[in-house]
Amino acid sequence: MLACTRLCSSTIFSAFRTTPVTAVGHLQRGLSSQTDGEERIASILKDKFPLASKLKVTDISGGCGAMYEIHIESSEFKGKRTVQQHQLVNQALKEEIQGMHGLRIFTNIPKQ
Repeated sequence: MLACTRLCSSTIFSAFRTTPVTAVGHLQRGLSSQTDGEERIASILKDKFPLASKLKVTDISGGCGAMYEIHIESSEFKGKRTVQQHQLVNQALKEEIQGMHGLRIFTNIPKQ
């Protein structure tokens, strides 16, 4: 028997449950745990941007790795327009992006 879960009017129904469970917002993980995808992307960005003073990678797809949000602050972005900063991040993640549905990038230059 196949397990089939579907989202219907903000209520989750499962073949193994007879009682509906109301879905509120999106699924959240514990604050200290990172998914393998988050760790892999963070590692790549740390290698590519060693001067980064802040880096946060969040799987915003509910943990399946289809969509990520990246916040990165690095002096390596100094003198570059926002689109150029984003191009640098995209280039660093070229291989990983191929398997994603979406990517949100937020870049900053550290305030001195």
